[in-house]
Amino acid sequence: MRIRATVAAVSGALALSALAVPAAQADDSVASRADVAKVRQAAHATSARAAGKPYALNVSFSNFKIAKAVKAGTTNHVATTVTYTLTHGADVDIAARDFVTDPVIYRGSYTAPENMLYGNKPAKCTATNATTATCKGTIDVYPGDHELRNTDAGTWRAAAEATAFNGQDPAGETFDITKVGYKGQSGLGSTLMQRFSKLTVNASPEPVKKGKPITVTGKLSRANWDRGTYNGYVEQPVNLQFRKNGSNTYTTVKTVKTNATGNLKTTVTAAQDGYFRFTFAGTTTTPAATATGDFVDVR
Repeated sequence: MRIRATVAAVSGALALSALAVPAAQADDSVASRADVAKVRQAAHATSARAAGKPYALNVSFSNFKIAKAVKAGTTNHVATTVTYTLTHGADVDIAARDFVTDPVIYRGSYTAPENMLYGNKPAKCTATNATTATCKGTIDVYPGDHELRNTDAGTWRAAAEATAFNGQDPAGETFDITKVGYKGQSGLGSTLMQRFSKLTVNASPEPVKKGKPITVTGKLSRANWDRGTYNGYVEQPVNLQFRKNGSNTYTTVKTVKTNATGNLKTTVTAAQDGYFRFTFAGTTTTPAATATGDFVDVR
């Protein structure tokens, strides 16, 4: 099971307090996530007691592309594709089995992140010439495994990293981290991590006489990553829309705010057959949502 990767400063050095460790980086790779994390930790360490550091790998990253928003619920695995360009020196063998590159997103600073997410497997790179490659990977999110907290909703920064183990075995007695190359590059882009939202609607009575009131109710809720449930999104403006029978166009009737539990309730006058729905525009932390229209027969 993957675990939230939180990095904290301890005695002047960065230490991983919780680390996600899939069994293998890729089908043809000999490096594990734990191996990469060990190198990253050493590269970012500032303590004079640090037992060596990896050398600066001659690579750089550009053209980083990720979705504008990642929408995560409470249980389902979410995977977001990332692409970027990797430029490397002639001395870097990106085809080696123990060369690993990953896209990363993080909260806070890159060297001391509040939270960090990456893919289950490393990116796969295709060489475009002797020193440039196009790489494609994923950011994998498992909200059901407590990888996210509600405070994580909002903007995340993007980075990429590459590690060349050069035949060094992190589990071996002769492992020499100074012979391992590492490069992490932050500030490559950003994305929004959003708490998935749901919106419902119910218009009644059905049928209703023309000129009589119609009561429209519903609820706006969003994922609560702390509890693994969906809870009402309070004090949010939601538009009530109507589409007459036979038309394809919805028109906004009024704007209603959710109450202290995320519920919605308003009344309108019955005029003609049609569909009522609520629609929510979304916020930085919560994506837009639209309820399925509810038909009302006016007689």
